[in-house]
Amino acid sequence: QVRLEESGGGLVQPGASLNLSCTSPESFEVIGWDRLPPGKRLERVAVQSITGSAKYGDSVKGRFFLLRDNIKKTVALQMHTLRPEDTAVYYCNAHRAVSGATQTYWGQGTQVTVSA
Repeated sequence: QVRLEESGGGLVQPGASLNLSCTSPESFEVIGWDRLPPGKRLERVAVQSITGSAKYGDSVKGRFFLLRDNIKKTVALQMHTLRPEDTAVYYCNAHRAVSGATQTYWGQGTQVTVSA
């Protein structure tokens, strides 16, 4: 079974920067990051196709940046000017099209906590 691996989470002060990374043993057409804030629903953070530009959720636009390395099969999420509301479990996800349907795979998640 395909397994994605996230790393880089931790506890940081408001205004700090933090980089998350995700690795995959296989290639995927689309990769992205979602997050689950405490007491809230899963929300899209960033997503990017293999040849397209990254798209970001409104709450992180201008602060978060997705960097994809197709050779290494990794994707990094650079997070800047972190706020307490950015606190969440961050999940890497990958997608590929199979016979017109989409297969999606997830990592186990990495905790990001922003607190003074």
